[in-house]
Amino acid sequence: MEINEQQSNITPEDFNYSQEVIKKLSEYFEAKVVGQKQLKFSLIASIIADGHILIESVPGLAKTTAAKAISDAVDGQFARIQCTPDLLPGDIIGTQIYNQATCKFETMLGPVFANFVLLDEVNRSSAKTQSAMLEAMQEKQVTIGGKTYRMPEDIFIVIATQNPIEQEGTYPLSEAQTDRFLIKEVISYPTAAEEVEILSRIETGAISESTPAVLSIKDIDKVQDIVDQVYVDESVKWYISSIVVASRRANQIPGFELGRYVRIGVSPRASIAFLKMAKAAALMQGRTYVTPDDVKLVRHQVLRHRIGLNYSAVADNITVETVIDGIVNSVKTP
Repeated sequence: MEINEQQSNITPEDFNYSQEVIKKLSEYFEAKVVGQKQLKFSLIASIIADGHILIESVPGLAKTTAAKAISDAVDGQFARIQCTPDLLPGDIIGTQIYNQATCKFETMLGPVFANFVLLDEVNRSSAKTQSAMLEAMQEKQVTIGGKTYRMPEDIFIVIATQNPIEQEGTYPLSEAQTDRFLIKEVISYPTAAEEVEILSRIETGAISESTPAVLSIKDIDKVQDIVDQVYVDESVKWYISSIVVASRRANQIPGFELGRYVRIGVSPRASIAFLKMAKAAALMQGRTYVTPDDVKLVRHQVLRHRIGLNYSAVADNITVETVIDGIVNSVKTP
């Protein structure tokens, strides 16, 4: 498919600016985290696409380190919330406290009021506490004592980490909660060479070194505006729509046996996520326009937490990524 690059409204100056910001984010991440190239891509893409990201892996694979590294690269407000079973909603969004001196209730805002919020091990908190983030993530506001408080106007990104739901002491996120995350990334174990590099960095103290931020909130804000201007052809939009619709009718796709494992398809939020992530992916690869390959590139991140599989899939060891590949391959590429 041929797309006219001139249809993009991005100026050469803005394009070069975005490439420099992306490069700085990438280099900062690589200085703090060994390997995990896919996670680096997902973190940077979600931030410049102005979306929240859910990261899953077993403990010890640098989920928190990676999330902290990418947020430390930007000189903004950072808050870390360690989720535990006894964490309350008020511990996140804030609460009202009675002041005996004034005989009045005063609102104490919680740590969620920051540019970057790290929800560490989010699925170790109860469902009631998890739901405290719904309004903040979707509408960028919270309600305390009947009064609405807005999140930071420029940048508000939630980076949540979770352990696999099969682990003891975890509470699976509801579909409504996971759908608020733009993407979900799953981290794999490092290679033997990467393991050696980790040990070497531990010995030299390179991992624990404090490094100043290399970007400002305004830098990220501007790149987000540039991402919005990345051109998406009508045929690519139809391609996205076809994939989303196919997920809802997976059991009706001719010759697609895996369709019987799909319990529920994806909502229109998946289409929006595809659009945003494809734009971010295109810009990260040095283009001002989206191609179908950009859509395919982010298929797992966008769909893996939105497509619901039934118990038969679990019994037959069918992964959601396998089903996603089958659905995408069933749709004709423009």
